[in-house]
Amino acid sequence: MTYQQCLDWLFSQLPIYQRTGSIAYKADIGNIIQATEKLGNPHQNFKSIHIAGTNGKGSTSHLLASVLQEAGYKTGLYTSPHLKDFRERIRINGEMIKQESVIQFITDNKDWFSQIGMSFFEMTVALAFHHFAKEKVDIAIIEVGLGGRLDSTNIIQPELSIITNIGLDHTELLGDSIEKIAREKGGIIKPSTPVLIGRKQHQTEAIFDEIAQDNHSKLYYSENCDIESDLKGNYQNENKNTAYTAIKILRTQAWNILDKYIENGFKNVQKNTSLLGRWMTLGQSPSIICDTGHNEDGVKLIVEQIKKTNYNELHIVFGVVNDKSIDGILKLLPKKAQYYFCQAQIPRAMHVDLLFTKVQEHQLTGNCFKSVADALKSARSVAKENDLIFIGGSTFVVAEII
Repeated sequence: MTYQQCLDWLFSQLPIYQRTGSIAYKADIGNIIQATEKLGNPHQNFKSIHIAGTNGKGSTSHLLASVLQEAGYKTGLYTSPHLKDFRERIRINGEMIKQESVIQFITDNKDWFSQIGMSFFEMTVALAFHHFAKEKVDIAIIEVGLGGRLDSTNIIQPELSIITNIGLDHTELLGDSIEKIAREKGGIIKPSTPVLIGRKQHQTEAIFDEIAQDNHSKLYYSENCDIESDLKGNYQNENKNTAYTAIKILRTQAWNILDKYIENGFKNVQKNTSLLGRWMTLGQSPSIICDTGHNEDGVKLIVEQIKKTNYNELHIVFGVVNDKSIDGILKLLPKKAQYYFCQAQIPRAMHVDLLFTKVQEHQLTGNCFKSVADALKSARSVAKENDLIFIGGSTFVVAEII
């Protein structure tokens, strides 16, 4: 098989959540247990850190990976979804998994994967665990795909479990309240394993305390950190606090991470890990910035950052997915802006005509475009030198322009 044939096969097996939504969600870990057993339980051959949360888990994962790399540890990093290249999901010391490794893994295992009905995400997790074990990483940062308790990543026994924060997202799958979602994400807390909570929230404090006590796991909350980072956007402060506190906990477990490694790691996240799409500058004069924040909490932080940015006129290229309740998001968006409504080229994207109907209720003014590229082209043609063009609303909108 060629690499493209492997990708085509992977993408065709079962619906992919990021493309099709909740129809692809599998609420059990039976397949991944069966698959990893057949592969020799590769996840038992490397140390790991497990990260869940509604927002910030990607940035926190990359911050931690960058610091551990600076400290000299061979560091695996598993994240999702990818923006441009499938191999973004699986990295070691910032380097994506080689195409040849993907080909070999799929060729060797595709027949029995099909027999047991492995999903795209389950196969990707199995590939990551296999790759990290084969390459003998010292530690791997493993980001939860969705939820926690029943996520395919939740078979690892980590050095540390991290839950960044809890917000209302994926409510149709995880529960319709902060408390219910907290219990799902709290499912990554393991017996006698420290757990770090990034944001203290009154609705979740008692829940995490109860789960930690039941598991005899020491519970920590993030401490303030004033170390500079190349990750822009004030909302990254919370992620820096979480990553910094995680490093302090790892130090108590005899991981050799000096202050200089933390400082260098924070300053070189993008260089070390190739993180994309977080308050990312794409152009100047006019300023063009994108961000993958796509739920109510994430958009709130983005809007706060926009308010702190200097510009004359604001232009927003905006599209969303069709399985998300967006009224809470739309009410947060700036009224004083010119909008360029669009849809990403995936089945899960909300049709731009439907989006345009919904935004009328929120007094947002603008025009509709059939593609993200057309929307951005129009914004560029109108925006003046001191204006700001912001692109967001969906990971997949951002993926089409970076």
